[in-house]
Amino acid sequence: MAEKLAPEKRHSFIHNGEKVFEWDQTLDEVNIYINLPPNVHSKQFYCKIQSKHLELGIKGNPPYLNHDLPCPVKTDSSFWTLEDDIMHITLQKRDKGQTWASPILGQGQLDPYSTDLEQKRLMLQRFQEEILIVQIMMILLPYSNHYS
Repeated sequence: MAEKLAPEKRHSFIHNGEKVFEWDQTLDEVNIYINLPPNVHSKQFYCKIQSKHLELGIKGNPPYLNHDLPCPVKTDSSFWTLEDDIMHITLQKRDKGQTWASPILGQGQLDPYSTDLEQKRLMLQRFQEEILIVQIMMILLPYSNHYS
């Protein structure tokens, strides 16, 4: 049910006319997508995810991104993958449901209108999750009396 409220399109962070990354978010996580340069072997890329900091790049070069995060993440359930020339970073939000205006502190902030839309979408997603839990409890409740 929550999947229906996933972002229809990703937000883009453009700097000096170049797309730095795209990103989206759900109640639980923030996803960052970075197009990888051609002719660089996948083993050359690295990504360090810390509670409030993200660093990534190509080994032996200055980092491509080396920034604080706007909110803390759960490092044990955050991860990154490489697929089809894209680095996909999944940051597990420490505070479920918190709306992020950007995945990088001070960079590529959403405008107030877009932030408001994101917040409304996440609130609706949370409401739908809670309704689903209540519906499941209502189905299971009659059975719980039989086993008491």
